[in-house]
Amino acid sequence: MRIETCYFCSSRIYPGHGIQFVRNDCKIFRFCRSKCHAAFKKRKNPRKTRWTKAYRKTVGKELAVDPAFEFEKRRNVPVKYNREMWSKVITSMKKVEEIRQKRTNTHIMQRLRKGRELEEDKDIKEVQRNLCLIRSPAAGLKNKHKAEEAEDEKMEESEDSEVEAEAIAVEN
Repeated sequence: MRIETCYFCSSRIYPGHGIQFVRNDCKIFRFCRSKCHAAFKKRKNPRKTRWTKAYRKTVGKELAVDPAFEFEKRRNVPVKYNREMWSKVITSMKKVEEIRQKRTNTHIMQRLRKGRELEEDKDIKEVQRNLCLIRSPAAGLKNKHKAEEAEDEKMEESEDSEVEAEAIAVEN
């Protein structure tokens, strides 16, 4: 038994599930649920319907071009059962799935990195636009620094006047 794919949303259809629609020209359309079947009957375009895999691939949210997808193509050539070949196919399927997962994860991380860069640019522009609303913490430091310098000068002046007073007292 085969696991089919939905004509509209490209999700998996397991045996005994879904709906089949056969057109007058004998083309078979398989749908995973009534939602997909109804959208097909309404002549909706899957590439413009946001919840389909076709939409996600056209917009760039999912990996669209990858050599690992070649393994998923249907092959209608009957092959005689061979236990060794069967075990090799199963192990290779696991490896292919791991490779596909790694590639999709890197694709997702690249998308997220691009989003972060856009957010940082947006934040910088917003700060530049509204700079007058932000009070610089350095402004308070400048005022403190000036006040400390003024106090130091007063202390030096008072020390100088005390030294002069002592000098005058010693002279007399």
